Amino acid sequence: MAVPAPILATAGQPPDHAGWAVEMKWDGARAIVIIRDGHPRLYSRNQRDFTDSYPELVHALAEQCRGRDMIVDGEIVAQDETGAPSFGRLQRRLHVANPSNELMRTVPVQLFLFDVLAVDGEPTMTLSYLDRRELLDGLKLDTLPLVTPPFWRDVPAADLLEVSAQHGLEGIVSKRLDSRYTPGRSRSWLKTVLRQQLDLVVVGWLPGSGSVAGTFGALVVAGRGQDGALRYAGAVGTGFTAAARRSLRFHLDELAIAEPPVRAAVPRDVASQARWVVPRIVGTVEFREFTGVSLRHPSWRGLRNDKSPGEVDHVD
Repeated sequence: MAVPAPILATAGQPPDHAGWAVEMKWDGARAIVIIRDGHPRLYSRNQRDFTDSYPELVHALAEQCRGRDMIVDGEIVAQDETGAPSFGRLQRRLHVANPSNELMRTVPVQLFLFDVLAVDGEPTMTLSYLDRRELLDGLKLDTLPLVTPPFWRDVPAADLLEVSAQHGLEGIVSKRLDSRYTPGRSRSWLKTVLRQQLDLVVVGWLPGSGSVAGTFGALVVAGRGQDGALRYAGAVGTGFTAAARRSLRFHLDELAIAEPPVRAAVPRDVASQARWVVPRIVGTVEFREFTGVSLRHPSWRGLRNDKSPGEVDHVD
């Protein structure tokens, strides 16, 4: 069976008129789940099979599907000590096939399910959002580690953004009540994040000093311009664990090249120090704003191994 491509939300402010529902935005790894004959398979947003990475979710899905075939869409999350989803914490589980019992115990995951694409062999993608949500609720995939989170129709989006902030969540997603499930980027789903994030590709690194002298001081990152070429977006020096720095430096050395892989101009103070690499490592960068030249107050959030360099965000 072909794995359906997921619908992707477009960044924007929540609509201020009727006809929309609002859900919380979960900071994790997207998962399309296909269950046939009681056997669940989990796929990433780019159709990579990562079933073996989450045996506890596979067990729960097999048990709670109650013998029904289905395709559902959701987000795998790992919670921090406050209960908020933490992508940094989830990093410890990403791409670990057949995790040990100890890893599953110390980094438990949950699957938040928010849409349904087919049930018992019947496609549901042409149904409205409201009809799909009613169908999803009826599937009763709501016993931990599975969660079917709520949605709201009559609560102001500004209030829900405040609730999201209070609980350490990433933001909200507004969804048109009458919208179909259409794979690819859609304006029927609008994501509003409390602090901006971009998925960017690493194009180089800057030497470090002191405690980070043996790894790097900052990663030089780039996004896409309107012409599709890579454009310099800044240098990110915070948000890394010591282990992440060591691992990244190893890969950076393997990808070393002589010339910058970006067409647009790089600031002189960066270009004079940078060691350039093949643009292959993609990661999420959190920041306050983009000045048009570089990111302000950027912080590294983690690798995005489920995205290719050609899928990084635009920065102009």
